[in-house]
Amino acid sequence: MKTSLLSCLALIAFAANSVLCRLALDNRSIDASSFTVIRMLSGVIVLFIIFKLKATKNEVLSKGSWSASIALFIYAISFSYAYLSLDTGTGALILFGSVQITMIFVSMISGARLHITEWGGAVIAFTGFIYLVFPSISTPSLYGFVLMTISGVSWGFYTLTGRSTKNPLMDTTYNFIRTIPFVALLAIITTDYANYTHEGIVLALLSGGITSGIGYTIWYIALRGLTSTQAAVIQLSVPVIAAMGGVLFVSEALTFRLIISTGIVLGGILIVVLGHYYLISNTSNNRKNV
Repeated sequence: MKTSLLSCLALIAFAANSVLCRLALDNRSIDASSFTVIRMLSGVIVLFIIFKLKATKNEVLSKGSWSASIALFIYAISFSYAYLSLDTGTGALILFGSVQITMIFVSMISGARLHITEWGGAVIAFTGFIYLVFPSISTPSLYGFVLMTISGVSWGFYTLTGRSTKNPLMDTTYNFIRTIPFVALLAIITTDYANYTHEGIVLALLSGGITSGIGYTIWYIALRGLTSTQAAVIQLSVPVIAAMGGVLFVSEALTFRLIISTGIVLGGILIVVLGHYYLISNTSNNRKNV
């Protein structure tokens, strides 16, 4: 129950993060570089404050890694620039498709064995995901396709590093802190092209401090109760959550396509989860019989 609740909160944060980025870049209220710089730095500040307020002498020391920080920065910068040449549906398809493929592929290389129901659930969830975004899919530019693929692969690796975390808040905080040199270099290189408004700054601050910093910490906590396959597949629900948010908060229409795709994606995720526990149960019974 705790893992399910935390996963839902993290996925809502991911969906909100995508919406904030799209709002900022679509309205030209800020450029991609400035959005990324403010997003990452605000994440550092918010996480550092929370970390200091919650720090205790007896907590497990775990300071993330440079590999996770590099993956985090590459994901963030690629994501921002990719959406300059991609529409929402196409970008979502490339991003979450590459995340799912990366995580399942790495999991298999690491020796994980997927039950046939997990494969089936993943296919069903991905089908529902494609059904949702299909009307807005267009032929992507090579530039946007490559950047969003890089973003998805990087996020996949960042997620995988979080499965072994012993202190999610500390790991996330240090991962963000280690991105500062890269963020500073980005700011220096792109300073002549900076373009931002008050609205753009506010959107970037919300994206960095709330939906990224706090959202990623929650995600790292949830990952301790998820397999790599489950973590990969449940992220396909992010576009669905974003669409539902549009219905609830932006008065968008509740379409038949959204209802059907929601059922398919959630059904696929349920099959993946049940498939994993079926595999564990079978393995346990076989050992008892031996």
